Amino acid sequence: MNEIHSTAIIEGNVSMGENNKILPYTILLGPLIIGDNNIIGPSVVIGSPGQDTRNPRHDYSNRQIVIGSNNIIREFSAIQKPVYEDVTSIGNKVYLMQSVHIPHDAIISDRVVITPMVVLAGLARVLDGANLSLGVTVHQHCVIGHYSIVGMGSSVLKNVKPFSRLVPGKPLSVNYYSIEKYGYTDFADEIAEYVTADKHPESETLKNIVKEFELLHVRSGRDIY
Repeated sequence: MNEIHSTAIIEGNVSMGENNKILPYTILLGPLIIGDNNIIGPSVVIGSPGQDTRNPRHDYSNRQIVIGSNNIIREFSAIQKPVYEDVTSIGNKVYLMQSVHIPHDAIISDRVVITPMVVLAGLARVLDGANLSLGVTVHQHCVIGHYSIVGMGSSVLKNVKPFSRLVPGKPLSVNYYSIEKYGYTDFADEIAEYVTADKHPESETLKNIVKEFELLHVRSGRDIY
């Protein structure tokens, strides 16, 4: 059973799993798929049209958003429908804090944390376990690598390596906090060489992470920090 506040507005084809809480004044516009155990709201808008200057009045009626399970999406956040690709998606165990902007065609992977007032531009990719700090802005097509962190107030114009720590005005460094948090301590030296010296890892665990990131990096057409 889901707990849906009487002031919430749900329109169109909205499919929802179990044990979701839809809080006051939240708006859900289909096509929309939502998993289980999510907390959404208050005053969240999911399913508004992607903001596209080429065609600001495009037909978005059949554009889909997919949201996984065990997510928290806090007040005044917005998740917009895709424009150029098939879906805008949020993975599992994602924490979107207050006033986060998820744009058209964005893909947010599992265990991502996006803190208040963060703004992503269209077609951004934020990969597993990444953390975007207060007030970060991310350029179109940018890829934020797995388990990386971007320091508050950063303007991200390039792709961010997995396990890295991007702080304005400082050299790229290693995000040791995520290495410990997500159980990669045994690979710390290998990760450090990858982040700081561009030496590709040899362990299969890290190879798979880097392979996914680099595939998206090439597709993005962006430079890399």
